[in-house]
Amino acid sequence: MKVQVLEKSEREMKFVLEDSNPQFANALRRIMMSEIPILAVEEVDFTNNDSILYNEIIAHRLALIPLVFESDKFHFKEEKHEGEKSCQFCEVVLAVNKKTPGMIYAKDIKFSNPDVKPLFLETPIVELFNEEKLKLEATARLGLGRQHAKFKAAVANYKYLDDSGAKFEFNVESISGLTAEEIVLKSVEILKQKLKEFDKQLKKI
Repeated sequence: MKVQVLEKSEREMKFVLEDSNPQFANALRRIMMSEIPILAVEEVDFTNNDSILYNEIIAHRLALIPLVFESDKFHFKEEKHEGEKSCQFCEVVLAVNKKTPGMIYAKDIKFSNPDVKPLFLETPIVELFNEEKLKLEATARLGLGRQHAKFKAAVANYKYLDDSGAKFEFNVESISGLTAEEIVLKSVEILKQKLKEFDKQLKKI
């Protein structure tokens, strides 16, 4: 199996996969889109919302803001803790407390973990007028793209480069806080783990 990188930037990556097969290529594509853990807002608690938008709309907007995080440090809560216990690497608290008239942007969100931040700081959330106020606290956790679109890591596709079914050109575009390269590398790691688990289960039969 051979890989040749054609183009690479922080958000996009194009590469050629040779000496492979459609099954492997499709498994890689599906993992990139639906099985890479991504951090996103899960719960929002509103203390005050005088804005023109309902709570549900603001919560939806917060959940769709891509968050930059150190993926190697974060874990699913149930993997490391029991009961209600948590830490800064399984749950991140976000807070917004604004009264001044004007637009509230993603850069106005405060995070309990200083290593977490919005990918696009100028993403608008809601505009306040006169004496309107918005005060809320939200919790972000890891999730998978197959559970909800807000956890989707990337848009990935491939095309056949010949009739042998062994050469493919991949296009990967990150729509999350991870870079395109991180997504490709993590998809390979996840696929390797799945194969190990499959082999382990087969040996039990």
